[in-house]
Amino acid sequence: MSYFAHETAVIDEGCQIGPGTKIWHFSHVMPNCKIGERCNLGQNVVVSSNVTLGVNVKVQNNVSIYTGVECEDDVFLGPSMVFTNITNPRSAIIRRDQYAKTLVRKGASIGANATIICGNNIGKFALIGAGAVVTKDVPDYALLVGNPAKQIGWVSEYGHRLQFNDEDTAVCIESGATYAISGKKVIKTNG
Repeated sequence: MSYFAHETAVIDEGCQIGPGTKIWHFSHVMPNCKIGERCNLGQNVVVSSNVTLGVNVKVQNNVSIYTGVECEDDVFLGPSMVFTNITNPRSAIIRRDQYAKTLVRKGASIGANATIICGNNIGKFALIGAGAVVTKDVPDYALLVGNPAKQIGWVSEYGHRLQFNDEDTAVCIESGATYAISGKKVIKTNG
C-alpha cells in the first residue's frame, strides 16, 4: 500500500488512491472513487462513489464529498464545508439518477462551513470565504463571501487580495506575479 489509512478508516474495494495520500480517523472512502497523489483527508471525511480528487487535495475534518463532485489539483476544502448533489431533495423521492455535477478547479479554496449548491462550478484559484453559500458559478480568481455568496474582489494564486491600478493590473504581494482584469475576468500575465 503506497498510501496511509488510519486503522479506523473504511476503504471500500474498487477505489484508486494515489501514493503519499493520508486518510485519517473515521473517514470512509466509497467504491469507484479516484483520489490523487499526496492528498490529505482529515477526520470524519466521506468520499462518495465516483468522486474524483486530483493531486494534493486537502480535505479538512467533517467534509462529505458527494457523488457528482470533482476537485482538480491543489484544492483546499475547509473544515465542515458542505457540497450538495440534489437541488430539490425529498426523503420519499429517490433521485440518485439526478445528481448534479460540481467542478472545483485547480487551486481553489473553500472556507470552513461554506456550502456549495450543486451544479455550480468554482473557478481556478477562487477563494470562498468561511460560511459563504455559493448559488452560482464562480469565476477564476474570484473572492466570494456571504449568504448568498457575493463577489467582493479578486485574489492571486497565493490567496492575497488583488488591488488593481488604473491600468487594470495588479501584483501579488507575496509572489510578485502580475494579473490583469478585463471585463469580468482576471488572468495571470506573468510569474
